[in-house]
Order: sequence, then structure tokens, then C-alpha cells
Amino acid sequence: MIKKPELLAPGGSLLKLKTAIDFGADAVYIGGDAFSLRVAAENFSVEDMYEGIRYAHDRGKKVYLTSNIIAHNRDIEKFRSFIEEIRPMGFDAVLIADLGLFGMIREIAPEIPVHISTQANNTNYKTVEMWHKMGAERVVLGREMSFNEIAEIQSKVPDVELEAFVHGAMCISYSGRCLLSNYMTGRNSNLGACAHPCRWNYSLVEEKRPGEYFDVFENERGTFIFNSKDLCMIEHIPELVKSGVASLKIEGRVKTAFYVATIVGAYRREIDRYCADPENYVFNPDELDELCKVSHRPYTTGFFYGRPSSDGQVYETSSYIRDYELVGIVTDYNKETKRLTVSQRNRFFAGDELEIIQPNKPYVTITAENMVNHKGETIDVAPHAEEIITMDCTEEIPVGAMVRKRK
Repeated sequence: MIKKPELLAPGGSLLKLKTAIDFGADAVYIGGDAFSLRVAAENFSVEDMYEGIRYAHDRGKKVYLTSNIIAHNRDIEKFRSFIEEIRPMGFDAVLIADLGLFGMIREIAPEIPVHISTQANNTNYKTVEMWHKMGAERVVLGREMSFNEIAEIQSKVPDVELEAFVHGAMCISYSGRCLLSNYMTGRNSNLGACAHPCRWNYSLVEEKRPGEYFDVFENERGTFIFNSKDLCMIEHIPELVKSGVASLKIEGRVKTAFYVATIVGAYRREIDRYCADPENYVFNPDELDELCKVSHRPYTTGFFYGRPSSDGQVYETSSYIRDYELVGIVTDYNKETKRLTVSQRNRFFAGDELEIIQPNKPYVTITAENMVNHKGETIDVAPHAEEIITMDCTEEIPVGAMVRKRK
């Protein structure tokens, strides 16, 4: 019987955690206000951590805490207090990158499983073997790993769980260990404050010709020489499952709940379809289309099939592709009147074709018809943020479903 891997999703906030769980994630990784590498994420207060863990555990899902900074002396005693505070919460694992912090959590809270973050540069079987010997239950592989390398690690260290990124932004640096942001802006990427200078526009200046700028690539606006495409492995679910990787990880704690719902839903459906009938599985191209309906850069398979050529980079622009936008959240459905209630997020008009994404199902397409606002007035446009609107909808839609439209 084929072993289904865990689908691990980002939880940048309590809303995103719940969205990930609702749309099919088996586990969610979150960060606290300290020791997490995503200070731009909303992150979790103590109260939110308790609620998020309770929400996940009530549904048979797991929550992992990321504490994967590269620690300095000033962090040590604060980390000790942090672990003592989160110890009773019931986290299913803590992600660590620093060897010293690893030793501290094993000492302070030995009952909490430890996963080794990709920030530790886990790219060979001896590293994985050593972490496992010291007590790590799982190692998150560097994004620079090919399927062949993963298979070798799996064969040499079969008793440790491996986790691999399968979707999301790629860092031009080695598994995120970057100093470019520190050098150019003073913002420490290894403490979670990266300014993403790898996405900026650069030109070349020759040493003896100061002030004369030359394009590195034939583009009058310069070139984005460090700007990676986004990772996307949804077309390769069979290879991922057969690789024996225990957890398939989606990047994106600073992305929106709409992003999380769309990406998690698509991967959930394809993983389930493949595992239910591997012999007759055929990839559904509609799911790749789904992944193109959120903000993204052009997609790549990264290092899974060997070192990528220059087509893994985007040289022309650092802009995202944004063809669709979220326009509302479903708050109610009346079975008798067949009316849908939506809390508006972006403007849409009567007659617009809308797509509704919901857990465990493909999206539903409707036309915005007979729109009525909260005052009972018939309207042709929903222009006000969080305005409550009802409209016709013949199919029952669950609360929390998201409404999108093409721009």
C-alpha cells in the first residue's frame, strides 16, 4: 500500500492556519513573535497559539512551531524562556536551525519532537544522519536537492523523516542563508527581516568607468539577475510520493489566506487522486491552472531534476503574475431562497463571472446576479470594502468559501 505524504502548509496568522486546515493541509507551520524567520508575517500571540493548536488537533491535524533563527549570544536566555512558555501548549514539533538551540530544547523540553530547518543547510546524508543521532525526528532538506540525492539520503538514513519544499518562492541563496540583505539594507535575513534585494533591478558598472551603467542582459531597464522563478511540483506528485519524502511543504507564511486556500486545495486533490489509484493516475491540468490564479512568478521545478539552467531565473522583471483577485468571503447560504451572502473584499459588478473555491471540491462558477446590499437595495456594483451583499446561487456553498474573479 502506498504511503501518503503529509501536506504541510504555511500559517502566517490564525486565519491562515484555519484556512490551511479547512482546505486540506495535514499540518501547519507557524511562527511566534520571536525566533521565527518571517517577521513580515502576522505571527502568533500566545492566545492565538493555543487557539490554533486546539483548532488543528480537534480536526486530527498537527501544528509545528518555527524557531529557526541563527542565534546570537543575546538570544540564548530569551530562547530558554520562550521554550518554557510554549512547552505546555501541545506543539507537535519545533523547527530548529541552530545547534545550540537544538541542545537547549532537548534539555528543557525533551518530550517535544524537533525538526531541523532547511536553514541548517541539510544537503547530504551525513548531515541528516548526525541530526538523527542527536535526536531529531525530521530533517527539512535544502531546496538544492535532486530526486537522486533525496533517494540516496533515504536509503542511507531510512529511520529519519525527510521534508521537502514543493511549492513557493525560491531563494537565490543557499537555502535562505543570505547576507545580501544585511549588506545592502542592514536588515538581517537570518533573523527574519530580509528586504529581498535578490528581486531588485541591477546594472553593471565597470571599475574604471564609474557612473557608466551597462545592462547585464539586453534589456533597457537592466536585469533581475538574482530573481528566481517560483517552485511548483504539482505535476510531479507520483515522483514526490515515490521518493519517500514524509512531508511536502508549501512556502508562504507572508502570503494571503486566498493564496493558502488555492495552493493547498490543488495539492490536496492531486495527492489524494494519485494515492487512491496510482496505476491509473493522470495529472489534471486544471490544477496547474488553479495555481496560476494566485499571485506568483513563473514556475520551475527547481533542483529536483538536477541543477537548473538559466531558465530557472526571471531576467525581465521582479513583478508577480496577478490575473485573479479575491473579491469576497462567503458568510452564509440560504437553501430556501438559494441566495449567497458575501462579505466584499474587492470591487465587482453585476454580470461578472465569479469563481468560488471551497474545501474538498473544484471551484464553482456563477454570474453575479440580483445583487442586494445590507440595506436591501438592488445594486449593480459592490464598491465598499467588507460590504455585505447577497446574490443568486443555485449551488449550496459553505461558509468560509472564497470568491474570486479575473481582473
